[in-house]
Amino acid sequence: MANESRPCPCDIGDRFDYGGRGQEVQVEHIKAYICKPPAGTDKAVIVIHDIFGWQLPNTRYIADMLTTNGYIAICPDFFVGQEAWKPSNDWASFDDWVKTRDAGKIDKEVDVVLKYLKDQCGAKKIGVIGFCWGGAAVQHLMLKNPHLKTGVSLYGVIRRFADKHSLLHPTFFIFGEKDDIIPLEQVTLLEEKLKQNCKVDYEVKIYPGQTHGFVHRKREDINPQDKPYIEEGRKDMINWLNKYL
Repeated sequence: MANESRPCPCDIGDRFDYGGRGQEVQVEHIKAYICKPPAGTDKAVIVIHDIFGWQLPNTRYIADMLTTNGYIAICPDFFVGQEAWKPSNDWASFDDWVKTRDAGKIDKEVDVVLKYLKDQCGAKKIGVIGFCWGGAAVQHLMLKNPHLKTGVSLYGVIRRFADKHSLLHPTFFIFGEKDDIIPLEQVTLLEEKLKQNCKVDYEVKIYPGQTHGFVHRKREDINPQDKPYIEEGRKDMINWLNKYL
């Protein structure tokens, strides 16, 4: 089977049975999921989905978690209508598929979402988080977008931006110790390059025994051995956003 050759292990994990507390909106040419806290706030977080797209219940669960911590959370469709990856797809076609969805070419969409958050939601302090494909997108944005305050990259694919480390904003990098597509030597090299080139606050943290996707693709109730690390990763993400937003 061609699926035995998998360039990305993003199908590892659990699909949450979760409906979401927010609503879907149209932001110019982009569809998005947005959730707002009951009390007004001027703090917002853009949530960048993984290869499974903006409608994945797991990602909406994290967006809602941000809202329960006081943030407006918005998860736009950064594939802009193109199909998200499906677990049933042939992994042999993945490289061709991902070439048409470049994590480094989302600037137009981010600008549209930033304008919406400022004009329609009253947001003044805006951060970004992202998972896998979205984690790589976070690194890209932290290198160049002056309007974002901070970012959290969760198991972002390092090789997408392996030669770029001069971050503009404080950035937190989350990795799993046993991630099949992000070897620890890549993480070590990232740390070395950041130490040499980065002038802002950053942190790189490796979570013991964890695989790709653990923060949003594993359920605590059926992965008890991973529960402490799942919860720690989520808490660290929130604490970082609280610190810089």
